Amino acid sequence: MRTGDQENDALVDIDPYAPTGPQANKRNQAPDGLATKRQLRAMGLSYGGLDVVAEVETRGPKNGYLYEIAKARPIRPMTLAQEYALDKAMAARQTCPECRRRFYGCLPTSLGICLECHDGTPAHPSSYIPPATTTAA
Repeated sequence: MRTGDQENDALVDIDPYAPTGPQANKRNQAPDGLATKRQLRAMGLSYGGLDVVAEVETRGPKNGYLYEIAKARPIRPMTLAQEYALDKAMAARQTCPECRRRFYGCLPTSLGICLECHDGTPAHPSSYIPPATTTAA
């Protein structure tokens, strides 16, 4: 038996628990031409109506689904009516009912008012839009 230059082609390192088939993609190793929902959205594409082609491992209990980039459609632009409705809904979540200031972030739902009105914690002027004042001309 020779030990120095012997080739051993019979031994192959195989993980018996590794997934096989189209769902065998490891984390951060999606094949070319496939993307996740977030990646498609960042490219300005919609995944609506597409079938899942493969999965990729994630840290959580669920795997990430992969979709074909070539079959994705462009995202439809938002209409003015949709923008108006969204702004109106966000204004309701960001406006304090007591001081009428609209904050850049949403108010805590547990309080229903801003922290300054609740316990006197001063709000930085750069964190809100001052209420509109009416002036007579």
